Amino acid sequence: MGSDKGFAADLFDLTDRVVLVTGGSRGLGREMAFAAAHCGADVVIASRKYDTCVATASEIAEATGRKAFPYQVHVGRWDELDGLVAASYEQFGKVDVLINNAGMSPLYESLNSVTEKLFDSVINLNLKGPFRLSALVGERMVADGGGSIINVSSSGSRRPQPAQLPYSAAKAGLNALTEGLALAYGPTVRVNTLMPGPFLTDISKAWDIPATTKGAQHFALKRLGNPPEIIGAALYLMSDASSYTSGSIIRVDGGIP
Repeated sequence: MGSDKGFAADLFDLTDRVVLVTGGSRGLGREMAFAAAHCGADVVIASRKYDTCVATASEIAEATGRKAFPYQVHVGRWDELDGLVAASYEQFGKVDVLINNAGMSPLYESLNSVTEKLFDSVINLNLKGPFRLSALVGERMVADGGGSIINVSSSGSRRPQPAQLPYSAAKAGLNALTEGLALAYGPTVRVNTLMPGPFLTDISKAWDIPATTKGAQHFALKRLGNPPEIIGAALYLMSDASSYTSGSIIRVDGGIP
């Protein structure tokens, strides 16, 4: 008896939907944007560097035939987010999926060396920006009949380490936002947390890879993640496959104990 290979394609179909990805020009954001376009979506690639947004958008359009709109924005700056939302709706008329992926975790020598500027910049980008974007887009999603908001958190929000405490605290706040936003915008809009563990993206070039790899031996899968491995969980949350999933945390971390 043969399988119906179209079943999965239909389940994860995003044809003619619009997916807005912050931090979409590289790393996991880029992977998710490409995946959405491959499943039929048009995408907004938002990031701080316009040239990388343009380059990624061009690659996506060429590879998938879908529309990809580049937009330069600093997600940590409250007053820039209205412009991003306005431009996205002007370009496509709607946003069906918002992926709050932009983030950063600057290195510091000691906790005492963390400046107020560093602390605020981490909170602004990882927590305040996603709150504001979700509020702006969520209200319009409700008015339009539905949508999906995906907050990209971190395994550090569950297992905070001294070397990234401001970041871990911001991501823990993002987990809390997810639950509250799910209640605020349900039942038509779903809001979930996608929680990656350590992935071998551009950011990992600054890591002590031997030490990180050694630490990963405690994971169930005993290794670090490869960027394409985020796609399955991301598409699940973007699509109707997750129609009864909201306020949830989806861990993609190799089984961190």
